[in-house]
Amino acid sequence: MRVAGKTIAVTGGGDGIGRALCQRLSAEGAKAIAVIDIDRGRAEEAAKEIDGLALQADVAREEDVRRVIDESQEQLGPIDLFCSNAGILRPDPARADCVSSSNKDWQASWDVNLMSHVYAARALLPSMIARGEGYFLITVSAAGLLNQIGAAAYSVTKHAALGFAESLAITHGHQGIKVSALCPQVVDTPMAQSVGAGAAAVGRVLTPEAVAEAVIQGLESETFLILPHEETRTYVARKAADTERWLSGMQRMRADLLSGA
Repeated sequence: MRVAGKTIAVTGGGDGIGRALCQRLSAEGAKAIAVIDIDRGRAEEAAKEIDGLALQADVAREEDVRRVIDESQEQLGPIDLFCSNAGILRPDPARADCVSSSNKDWQASWDVNLMSHVYAARALLPSMIARGEGYFLITVSAAGLLNQIGAAAYSVTKHAALGFAESLAITHGHQGIKVSALCPQVVDTPMAQSVGAGAAAVGRVLTPEAVAEAVIQGLESETFLILPHEETRTYVARKAADTERWLSGMQRMRADLLSGA
């Protein structure tokens, strides 16, 4: 897909990867962009930069997702590309205990990191299928392919998000529905900054703009897995080839991070 002339919606568009996506998509000639964020002020700031439509929504709520999709399409026309980008990361409160997060944090992670994508697809698939075309970009994370040390709820729900993206592609590909799963490692965003120095210790830190560039390339080639950190592909191959060795390596990395090494 070339985004020039397309109508696009971006959740989590007020900052980080989402804001960079809005800017890059606009620069590529998108016809119209709906900037959706839980923080109305951030949405308005980001939309002003690109002459977009600012909408507020909590994507954990299906009624909010449906409402902003309806408002976007009423004001901008049918959505060609839906960038389901919003996500949350709740670190394990006890660094040495992967079940230390509260049920509330687990549920919030589930609702935002997985169900928001389900809600968007549920709202958009009928009209996209009727037109014979439509594209979903789902921001997953390399944590959905590998793991995120110290954030079990994030890792588990990102694995689920990847599984949903695969199901969407498998079930509806023959109906003209395209799907890409964006899986970066560490990106210089407020989310990564909230985790602290440990995040930067596990690999290269990319800018949101670099991730947005990778997205443009991935959309043009209609690649399912968009990997801004190319080394992720090597790690995934190693995990598949020898899971026991991969787990041992992750255990050593976790010990190093806990010790401050």
